[in-house]
Amino acid sequence: MVRNRGGIREATLERINSVSYPRRGEIYLVRLPGHPTDPKARPALIVSMDVRNRLANDVIVVPVSTTQRPAPTHVRLPADEGGLRGTSMAKCEQVTTLDKSFLIRGPFAGAINPALMQEVEKAIQRAIGIFLP
Repeated sequence: MVRNRGGIREATLERINSVSYPRRGEIYLVRLPGHPTDPKARPALIVSMDVRNRLANDVIVVPVSTTQRPAPTHVRLPADEGGLRGTSMAKCEQVTTLDKSFLIRGPFAGAINPALMQEVEKAIQRAIGIFLP
């Protein structure tokens, strides 16, 4: 271990930085604890900040569904975006926090494009009553 002024700070920071963690905009297969009778794993978009994702034991996600129901709080994600097999909807009114132990597999394939991530941010704001022009 590398000591820094009597501590192990450098070694700890090195280890933290070398461990992979979920990144904002990536899609993971997750288990949603709010649906105990539904054993099926579902895709979810990571929306929490990377620094939080690296340091916390949980992540903030938005569930993703293949059901195509347009709504002010839904964002259409085209097939192949973030590794999705088919066109899907991010259901931003269902934003939730999940312990990392509920992340089953991922990321599918990189982050969604920044323009779509901005749409998701706006839809989350609409869902919690922050109305934008």
